Parts: sequence; C-alpha cells; structure tokens
Amino acid sequence: MRVFEFAQMSMKFERHTLAENVNFLLLSDDWTKSVHLQNDRSIEFHNQGGVQYNTRIPKFGRDLQYHYPSCDLYIAAAGNEVYRLNLEQGKFLNSLDVESAEGGVNCLDICPAHQLVGLGTDGGTVEFWDPRVRSRVGILDVSIQESAADPITALSYRIDGLNVAVGTHTGQTLLYDLRSPRPYLRKDQGYSLPIKTISWLESPEGTESSKILTADKKIIKIWSTTDAAPYTSIEPPLDINDVCPVPSSGLLFVANEGKPMHTYYIPQLGPAPRWCSFLDNLTEELEENPIQNTYDNYKFVTRKELTALALDKLIGTKVIKSYMHGYFIDVRLYEQAKLIVNPFAYEEFREKKILERIEKERESRIRSSNGAKGVKVNKKLAAKLEERARAVKNRKSEVAHTPFFLCLWLIARLSILLLSWSMNVSRMLSQMRISRLTRIRLNMLN
Repeated sequence: MRVFEFAQMSMKFERHTLAENVNFLLLSDDWTKSVHLQNDRSIEFHNQGGVQYNTRIPKFGRDLQYHYPSCDLYIAAAGNEVYRLNLEQGKFLNSLDVESAEGGVNCLDICPAHQLVGLGTDGGTVEFWDPRVRSRVGILDVSIQESAADPITALSYRIDGLNVAVGTHTGQTLLYDLRSPRPYLRKDQGYSLPIKTISWLESPEGTESSKILTADKKIIKIWSTTDAAPYTSIEPPLDINDVCPVPSSGLLFVANEGKPMHTYYIPQLGPAPRWCSFLDNLTEELEENPIQNTYDNYKFVTRKELTALALDKLIGTKVIKSYMHGYFIDVRLYEQAKLIVNPFAYEEFREKKILERIEKERESRIRSSNGAKGVKVNKKLAAKLEERARAVKNRKSEVAHTPFFLCLWLIARLSILLLSWSMNVSRMLSQMRISRLTRIRLNMLN
C-alpha cells in the first residue's frame, strides 16, 4: 500500500500487508484511518502507525462499503450473506440474508441521497435494502432482459438518488430509474469482459450533459447518459484493475497490473485540481487550433517546371501566385497539366516501383559468405591464408595463359635433366675404366 501527498506530488510512505488487498476504504477525511479487505478472509484496520486490528470473516470477501450514519461496515462475500461489522460497538451484527444470491454477492453500493443499500448478486439480480429496518425493499432482475443469468459485477448510484448503473459479467452496462424495472439505456463495452468500475461524471453545465465512465480490464469508455453517444475512450497498455476519477475534475487515476499508476487528464470534463493547476497551462500550450493555411491546396513549382508543363503563359494571372524563387499553383491544375503532358507517367512510375521491389528482393536473398568475412575467430590468420591462396591461384592462372613462357620453362627443365643424366653416365664410365686398370695391374703382379 502506497500513500501519496498531493501537495508535494510525491510518495509519502509505503506499507506492506500479509495478504493481497481485494478492496479498501478510507474511514476518515484523510489517510489516517482505513479498512482493508484481503483475499485470506481477513479484515485489517490501519491507522497512522500501522495495523491496529485484524479480524476474519467466515467466507472470502468480494467488496465492502461503510454506512456512516449507523457506523456499519457491510462486507459482501461468496455466500448468500452480507456481513455487518459495527465499528462503534466493535462487534459483528446480524448479517443480511440475500435470497437471490446463488453464487454470492459480487458488489454493493450505498446511495448518498437516501442511504439505500444496493447488492449485486451472482445470480443476475440487484437487491435493495433499507439499513434502518434491515429488510429488503425491492429487487431488480436483470436476467429478465438477458437470455441467461448474467452476474452483476459493478454497481453505482447517481448522486440524485433516482438513477443506478449496473454492470454485468458480459460487458453490458444498464442504466435504471429506481421507479421502473426496465433499463432506459444500455451500452455494450465491446470486449465481453466483466465491468470493473462505473462512475457518474456530473457536468457543471447540468444533468443533460452529464456523462458516465465504465471500465473493464481492457478499455475505459466515457459516454453520454442521455443517448449513450460515445464521448471518448482510453485503452491503457496494461490490464485495468480500477479507475478513480477526481470529483469535479477531468483527472483520472487508473490502477493497473504495472507498478506505476497511469494518470489521464481530459480538460473537457473539468478543470485540473488545485494541487496540479499547471496542467491547464500545459494543455493550453499543446492545444492544436485547426487554422487553415493559405497555401494548403497549392504546390510550389519553379519556372522550369512551369515551362515543361506548358503553363508559363499563365504567369501573372490569379491562377499562379509568385512566391520567392518560384510560384504556387493549384494542386488540381498541376495534376491535370502533368497528366496531359505525360499521360503514361503512372505506368512508368508503376514499372519503376516494380523493378525496385524486384531488386530489393534480390538483395534480401541469403548468399554464401566466402573468405574471412564469415570468420569470427582469428580473422588475421584467415585473411593471410586467403591472400596466400589468392596469390598461388593468380600465379597459376598467369602461367596457364602464357604458352611461350611455359615452353621456355619446359625446355630449361629438360636441359637440366639431360645435363644431370650425362654427368652421371660419364662418372660411371670413368669408374669402370679405373676399376678395369686396377684389375689388370693386379694380374700382372701375380
């Protein structure tokens, strides 16, 4: 849990709990007193110092609301009971037995005008209870208008006490007058996801121009309460958990699945709060005024281009306006003249684009990388070996393409071979002659 201070526009402190919060309420005008409904069936009461008291309920809670006149804390749970915890006496009171709650009570809301408690059930009904007598005073069956029972996931009273908005599990939002069992307006969110938040945006001009905000986990939609005309929509990049509009302002806080909270400002819904009044100045500076430029529908051309289009005779008339080193001409006249001068311009342009696309596809083909370009380790050695192989290849190609030098090389090679052979033969003959003379001398001596 994080607490932010608007005056400093920074985080005041953060606090951790033992379980994940399902919902929480501020019991005081500031942040000092709060109650937290958690997903482990526990209810924690916090003050300035931290957790003050912790209690548990029999079934898993889904929503909670605080009734200020009686100091009762209403807790909607998975069963057919709505638990009441009186904070003045400090004990649980008799629960509200909701007969039409087949799978439990999903949401509840208390009207600020007449304090009527509304309970949205999983069976597609909305029950209205009077907290003074603790009994049901009416029931609204939403499944009558639907083909099957559609669980109620969101409920919100209007400040006038006569209108109530009901959000269903299939993304439908229905507006009811408490005096009629039929909805006077219906709006589809478009994603068939459960409605998470419904907020009435009262306009300072009056009730006729008032709007309503509905949100599922994908999109936030703001639309009119008179004819369901869409006003605007916001689609954050992350899933939405809750949306909190600042009263009498155009500022929206969006709790999502990410760490930072998204903030949106719509000036048409109301001014910025006092603690961030600079937003009005920023929006005025960023406002885009649709001022039409004088030369929006004109094209700038030079005198050479006018001559090529055979429009140089129109210089000085109202059709062509002189500007700096060229002229402004109407775009429609320019296109017509260009089509007359070169009627095959489009065909040439089309052929050029086709050739460019073919060349681009050829370049994108996979080609084998030879040599040291594809080597990632020891590139210097690879480059050296490649250079040596290239030199040998060039030498061989030079020899192969010069037959005269090849003949000279063969003759020289054969002459060396013959000379060495003749020298070997003469050496052998001399040795044989010497050995023969030696043998004759030895015979004579004997």
